[in-house]
Parts: sequence; C-alpha cells; structure tokens
Amino acid sequence: MEVAIFSSTPYERRYLDEANKAANHKLKYFDLPLDMDTAELAHGYGAVCVFVNDKGNAQVLEELHKRGTRLIALRCTGFNNVDLEAAAKLGIKVVRVVNYSPNSVAEHAVALLLAINRKVHRAYNRTRDGNFSLDGLVGFDLCGKTVAVVGTGKIGCVFAKIMQGFGCQVIGFDPYPSKQFEALGLQYAKSGEIGEKADIIALFCPLTPQTHHIINAQTLKRAKPGALLINTSRGGLIDTEAVIEALKSGLLGGLAIDVYEQEADLFFRDLSSEIITDDVFQRLVSFPNVIVTGHQAYLTHEALTTICETTLESITAFEKNQPLENEVKAA
Repeated sequence: MEVAIFSSTPYERRYLDEANKAANHKLKYFDLPLDMDTAELAHGYGAVCVFVNDKGNAQVLEELHKRGTRLIALRCTGFNNVDLEAAAKLGIKVVRVVNYSPNSVAEHAVALLLAINRKVHRAYNRTRDGNFSLDGLVGFDLCGKTVAVVGTGKIGCVFAKIMQGFGCQVIGFDPYPSKQFEALGLQYAKSGEIGEKADIIALFCPLTPQTHHIINAQTLKRAKPGALLINTSRGGLIDTEAVIEALKSGLLGGLAIDVYEQEADLFFRDLSSEIITDDVFQRLVSFPNVIVTGHQAYLTHEALTTICETTLESITAFEKNQPLENEVKAA
C-alpha cells in the first residue's frame, strides 16, 4: 500500500524501513507536518501516517479524502489531533499505537523528577564553567514523600511502581480505576487529598475536553506549597500561564515537562539559530526551577521498534480488509 508519512525524522525512517521489510508497503517520507498547506502532498496515497503535532481536523480530512486517503495511521497513542467524527462521516478509518513501551515514558518522567529535584541541570551548567559551588542545589529525599499519579493507565502504573521502589507514598487519581494500580497495593486519592498531601504531581492522562487544563489556577491554589509538577503526556493538560504565576509566587516548587501546549511550532526542529517568538515559552524556560525536554519521553529503541511495527501492521490489516485491532472511533 502507498503510505504518505508526515513529520518524519531520520531516526524514525530507519525504524520504519526496518519494520517495512516484512510489510513491503511503499513509504513516502515528508519532513513537513500535515496541515491544509501540505495535504496536497498526500494525493493518491491510500494511507496517511501522522504524528502528535500533525493536524487532522475536519478541513484537512476532507482534503485528504478528496485525494484518495482512506486510512489515518497515528504512530502515537494520543489521538486528540484527529477529528474522529469528521473521519467517520468521510469513511476514513483511524488507527493508533495503543501500546508501545510504557517503560520509556515512565522512566523519562522519573529522570525529569530526579533532575528537577536535585537541580542536575543547574549543576551540569555550573561545572562546565568551572563553578563547583553547591549553593542553591539543595533537593529533598524522595523516600517518604507523597506522589500523586494522575492517570493510572499502563504508563502511570509503571511510574507508580518505580516510585514505590524509592519508598514514596503513592496515591492515584483517575475516573476509571485500574486493577493493575490497585494490585500494587495502592489507593486512589480522596477529595482534596492530592492538594493537601502531594509533594509530587505526575500527569499521565490523555488530553480530552475533560482533562484540558486539568492543572489550572484553581487546582494550583489547592496544591501543597513547593510541590513539583511533572508532565510527559500532553501539553494541553496544563494552563501554562497559571503555572508561570505559581512558579513566580513560589507556590510551585518546580516544573519538568516533555510536552508544551503550543509545541507544534517549536518541537522536533532545530531553532537554535532563530529567535523564538513564543513569549510564554520564553518566560517558562527563564525559571531556574523549570526543565523542558522536546517530546522525547517515548524515544527509546524498544518504543520506536514497537511503534513502527504496530503502525505498519495496522496498515497491512486495512489493506487486507482484516479487523483493525488498534482502530479508534468517535465516542
């Protein structure tokens, strides 16, 4: 099957080419993201493969449909960037990667937590300049601290288990309780308990209308002073302006994120020689107690292998009129 792959990168192409040895599809790589300006590039391609910041709104889907696209293959878990209702009306199937490596994202969240708590980023910059002063680098023991895991799916459960290994008290929050989370001997937070007890809040929930800006001015006011906030899920879970105010006031002790609400204009490209005009982002990274990585939590050999293999397997199933195990539909 002919597949147009948008927002492709050199490292992804190696894994896709390897996975395609078994699938034998005709892959066409585009560096550009999918949007209204680039949709014409998919002319004649039955399947379009997209990533987290590609646009799959109704207008783009209509353009793709006109040009022969019948399948959207997301090489990621989240699907908030695709209008599923519009896809259904057009008869376009949508598949995603349900499971790849929950360890990759959970472990990166732990890395961010350790780095922001122990000021690893500041120490690294100091020692490169020959500054070995320890002033301002005091952190705290994770052992005995309370960690709130918001979103207790596979990734949240892996993170919770790691935090147990550090000797933390772990509580969960999720409208859909997980037996796997409870099997770890953990309990879900009661009303107000996260704000009162959590020294660390880690987000692992999908971006939906219900979770959009789940971290906002009101929830931050209820947070324990000095709490650390970790987000490796979707940028839209956080109201960035509200977080900036909480950082300025000292209410929030630190922020470590791998995602950003307006990341589509920044991430996955080299802007080191350009002026970044996103004032909110520039304010955010100006804080010494903020760490930002560019959506790399999933970036492990194991995760990339599974993502590419699963994506191409779904395309093969569609081509052969087989059931689509990873299909996602409008609610």
